[in-house]
Amino acid sequence: MPPVHPFTLAGQDWMTLSLKTTVLRSSFVFMAASILSHPGFAQGFPPAKDTRSPANMPTAAEISNPPRSWVDKDTGHRIVRLTDEPNSASFYFNVNAYTPDGTEMVYTTPEGISVLNLKTLKTRSVVKGHVHTLVVGHKTPSIFYTAPIEGSPEPTTPADYRKTPMAIFATNVDTGITKMLARVPPRASLVTVNADETLAAGTYDEQDRSADQYGHNAGTPAPAGTSQTSPLDQPANKGEMMERRLAARIPLVLFTIDLTGSGKVTQLLHSTDWVNHLLFSPSDPTVLMYCHEGPWQKVDRIWTIHTDGTGNQLMHKRTMFMEIAGHEFWGWDGDTVYYDLQTPKGEDFWLASMNLKTGEQVWRHMARNEWSIHFNVSPDKTMFTGDGGDPGQVAHAPDGEWIYLFRPDIPRQTDGIDQKDFIQPRVLHAEKLVNMSKHNYRLEPNVSFTPDQKMVIFRSNMFGPTYVFGVEIAPAAK
Repeated sequence: MPPVHPFTLAGQDWMTLSLKTTVLRSSFVFMAASILSHPGFAQGFPPAKDTRSPANMPTAAEISNPPRSWVDKDTGHRIVRLTDEPNSASFYFNVNAYTPDGTEMVYTTPEGISVLNLKTLKTRSVVKGHVHTLVVGHKTPSIFYTAPIEGSPEPTTPADYRKTPMAIFATNVDTGITKMLARVPPRASLVTVNADETLAAGTYDEQDRSADQYGHNAGTPAPAGTSQTSPLDQPANKGEMMERRLAARIPLVLFTIDLTGSGKVTQLLHSTDWVNHLLFSPSDPTVLMYCHEGPWQKVDRIWTIHTDGTGNQLMHKRTMFMEIAGHEFWGWDGDTVYYDLQTPKGEDFWLASMNLKTGEQVWRHMARNEWSIHFNVSPDKTMFTGDGGDPGQVAHAPDGEWIYLFRPDIPRQTDGIDQKDFIQPRVLHAEKLVNMSKHNYRLEPNVSFTPDQKMVIFRSNMFGPTYVFGVEIAPAAK
């Protein structure tokens, strides 16, 4: 592979590598997880306390030889461990991990990026090296990720990493062909790729204030990171760091970058708010969702904007003291934005949604124990799933440590006057899929449906290291 010159136009033919398994050369394989520093995946903080009882801690036998498959005695559903690599992980709940044909799922390992065949359950490595994954393409079976440009000096600290020349790459998981698509601007992080794979979006700081960034503003060094778009583990001092980062008012730019050859950067928004959690629509390449990050009770969080900078629109306006909305995600069709809504925080729980085309708003109610850190929706929109939470989460649920399947129901009262702009109420009926009492919830399970709707995918540390699991939606045969 020829060296990448700092001023070479991205996307030239010699950047294409025809490899069955992509092995990133040593000059940019060095990016260890311990030096990742962007707010979206920095982990420079102590992990939250493990609150599991001694009876729920993994045994030595489970750690050395975790079970491959079993039927949960409390739910009657079969669970399958899908990965063999200790500390392998499925993607963040709202990031697409599935190839366009629905047959494969991409996941991360300590060695790089691998892919799982959802029919055969066979896995293979596709990228070697500690790179930062973004998303699996909606148009081609490609994994998009960023890595240092070859020839760059090796970063050894988080501050070095933010100054290291980076590029965005795409590897076709079927052919192994890898291509460098564009250089990443200084002090920037790319987070998401649009539906037709022509643009990536991210933010860059207009000032170098690394010490004020989330993950580095806790008064201690930032030693750890992850190869995904969001932290794998919850920090013990998350709230404190969020307050500090919001108050820092770091000037930043929300931007897109062309992936078709020019590398053109288009500025969409200048802000001193903390802009984070970018996610393109899976169907409309011109619509980008983003959030005003910070303590949820202090921000109107969920927004969308078009790639020409127009149509900057708030998805949910808070109208109650201590009301919160967040952990937003797209439906598979790209028309609807879903989010966790609490009225107020920690008291009443809803899975809400806004349809961008019709304006319809739906609020789906659930019990305290059924609240989940993250939710997701099935491709046909008939089912939802949630990953539950331990008593230390915002719901303080006494019995919430479950993977749930939800089916919505329309309330029986139908004699009222309805109007187009009214919120439509629903009730979620929960079915327990997995008993998660052996899981340490400092690691968020991050549930998603497989494209065929036969399994819910999640990550768990119930047997010590993190692995990727799947639970069958249909009850196991007796």
